[in-house]
Amino acid sequence: MSATKVFAAGGYRYIPAVFQYSGGVAAEPGFEIERARFVRPVPLEEAFQRIEAHLRSIGRPLAAFCQCELRSPAPFTEDGFRSFNRIYVGTLERWGIFVNENNPLARSNVCPAIDPPASPSFYAFSYTVPARKGTRPTFVIAGSGEAPEGKPNYRDFIVRRGDVSQDGLREKARFVLGEQERRMALLGFSWQDVTATHVYSVHDIHPLMRDEIIARGAAPGGATWHYCRPPVVDLDYEMDCRGLAREWIL
Repeated sequence: MSATKVFAAGGYRYIPAVFQYSGGVAAEPGFEIERARFVRPVPLEEAFQRIEAHLRSIGRPLAAFCQCELRSPAPFTEDGFRSFNRIYVGTLERWGIFVNENNPLARSNVCPAIDPPASPSFYAFSYTVPARKGTRPTFVIAGSGEAPEGKPNYRDFIVRRGDVSQDGLREKARFVLGEQERRMALLGFSWQDVTATHVYSVHDIHPLMRDEIIARGAAPGGATWHYCRPPVVDLDYEMDCRGLAREWIL
């Protein structure tokens, strides 16, 4: 079985993962991925309406929607996270993207520690458009925390659970960096292709920046630190990255 699948209706391929999201997406030949960020997070239902309107305004089908970045009020319990995800994928099912528990959409979902939104909201989203001449191949890698996905739960598999010492954070970061690299490799990319690297944690990541992130080549365009927690209780460190040619502010 191939490590990636093509979502032909959207013009992209993806890494199959769990029902709530894929491991990452890359534009198929003839397409490129663009990213659009809202000035402020927009509540889920309103954001889906605005995304639909935006896609229609540029002549793209709903299937072109390929990635999103969410902001939630606080980390979920595991049961709460499953319940939220079922609500979230309902719209994707109506749009013809989520079919038979298969979700091609990549996603990050983190929780601002200061000034969080009142309800789960969209921060940004990505979609495919016809490729411009000479545009570089484009991709977006989903957010990953320090626990393997697809397990019965997160808590029992978290790397150094509860340990936010510098040694603990270092091991967490190494796990996440390795997962980002694994996903990029499946799509045919590496850190050299990345245009944006994001780190999500409320813990001190400065000691990790030089030896674990910069020296590894994981931030060729710099690294943006978001003072956010991952979406599930007990997770402490998350990253995502992308390689795009064009981004917008809506």
